[in-house]
Amino acid sequence: MRAEFFFSLILLILSLSETASAASPQINYLLYCSGCHTPNGQGSPPNVPTLRGELGEMMVVKEMRGYLARVPGSAQAPIDDAELTDVINWILREFNSETLPKSFIDLTVEEVARARSTILADPNKYRETFWRAY
Repeated sequence: MRAEFFFSLILLILSLSETASAASPQINYLLYCSGCHTPNGQGSPPNVPTLRGELGEMMVVKEMRGYLARVPGSAQAPIDDAELTDVINWILREFNSETLPKSFIDLTVEEVARARSTILADPNKYRETFWRAY
C-alpha cells in the first residue's frame, strides 16, 4: 500500500512538472520498471527476476552487458536510449554495487541502443546460454 501511494505521488508530481521528459533514472525506474520488479528491485522470482545482487556479477560476461537493454520490458519502454542507459546504470549501481566488478565501466548509450534494437524473444534461454539458469 505504501509503495502504491509513493508511486501515485511520483506520477502526480511528474504530471505537474514541465520537465517530466527529463526524469531522473530513479523516477524512470519507478515509472517503467517497479510495477513488476517492485520499487526496491526484489521482483517476484521466478516469474519476475530480482534486479538485486547478481546483475553485477553478470557484467563480467561480455554477452550480458547488453542483456538488460534487450529484455522486452527494457527494449520496449517508452523512454529514449539515453534515458534507458541511465536507468540500467542506476539499477546496476543502486541494487548491485556489492557485486559489480571493480573494473566495471558504465554502459554507454551506443551499447544500449545497439542491444535494444534486438529484443530477446526468450530472455531466460539467452540468460541460461551466457550466464546461468534462473
